[in-house]
Amino acid sequence: MFAIIDIETTGNNYKYGHITEIAIYQHNGHKITNSFSTLVNPEIDIPYFITRLTGIDNDMVKNAPRFYEIARQVVELTAGRTFVAHNVQFDYRFIKEEFSRLAYSFDRKTLCTVQLARKYLPGYRSYSLGSICNDLGIDITGRHRASGDALATVKLIEMILLKNEEAEIIDASNHFKLF
Repeated sequence: MFAIIDIETTGNNYKYGHITEIAIYQHNGHKITNSFSTLVNPEIDIPYFITRLTGIDNDMVKNAPRFYEIARQVVELTAGRTFVAHNVQFDYRFIKEEFSRLAYSFDRKTLCTVQLARKYLPGYRSYSLGSICNDLGIDITGRHRASGDALATVKLIEMILLKNEEAEIIDASNHFKLF
């Protein structure tokens, strides 16, 4: 049903940046059914400000797989599933660009937990992942790391699903599709 994803990157611009870490949690609408997480060698230097934010540095990724080495797993783990992320535009564009560099078209239905939270959990001062999780009592172990942020997104969407009709959320994926 869902592939809940988070990535870390070398910067904010998907055209010039590269992925340094990815986590994918397959979710059936009730629980996690499979997961995948790895550092990724971006084949470019990681800027200092990114290392300060994420803790990921050039030494950590030098022996990590390159994106083309994990691309098949990403395709298989997301096939037939809705691509879910907190601020889905960011993660989806980076992944699409990585596939574009490999001359592969990556297209998935998308669902944004920022938009879902605003709709189904109204009234919070901020819907950034850190703020909304803090306000809702969702612990984030490994903030600004792909696995930690993706797992927090899993907990967030589970909370939204519990508070609302699952069918309505699933139907909403068509309304929140960004790409």
